[in-house]
Amino acid sequence: MGKQYWKPGNMLYPVPVVMVSCQREGEKPNIITAAWCGTTSSTPAMLYVSIRPERYSHGIISETKEFVVNLVNRDLVFATDYCGVKSGRDVDKYKEMNLTPLPSKQIAAPGIEESPVNLECRVVDIKSLGSHDMFLAEVVGVTVDDHYMDETGKFNLNQTGLVAYSHGEYFELGEKLGKFGYSVKKPDKKRR
Repeated sequence: MGKQYWKPGNMLYPVPVVMVSCQREGEKPNIITAAWCGTTSSTPAMLYVSIRPERYSHGIISETKEFVVNLVNRDLVFATDYCGVKSGRDVDKYKEMNLTPLPSKQIAAPGIEESPVNLECRVVDIKSLGSHDMFLAEVVGVTVDDHYMDETGKFNLNQTGLVAYSHGEYFELGEKLGKFGYSVKKPDKKRR
């Protein structure tokens, strides 16, 4: 068994796939699908999303300095793909995909009602990095779907059917293999 050496490229997969919603005042809201996104800080809560400058949403977010990251589950995969291949210059993605704009509490841009989690974000910096510009943003509000709350008030994020993107394909997250810290956890004496 051998290995091949390839030229430099992004092979960091899987990654989350999200629907990023944005809106200019007086215009229809728009959605762009993004897979180049992630967490940058816990305190304050911050994330990034990278978008090509030629994309319609890039101009909206550059101007308004806000957006909503909407997590994607199995029910939203078709709409997610559609919003990634169609331009908001040409179509109303909320209307075409039967999605409901969810009013945000901290920013003007709406979220997506059908998403299990909506992260309201305010841009703090924009970095031009080549093919994409990275929008670094503070999470200023979070909305979660009551459907995934249990009787103790715990939000069961891993029960929402979240989707990841890997090398051009969408995958629903599956089998749990461990829990943070399990590799160093001492055995419970009561279980022996």
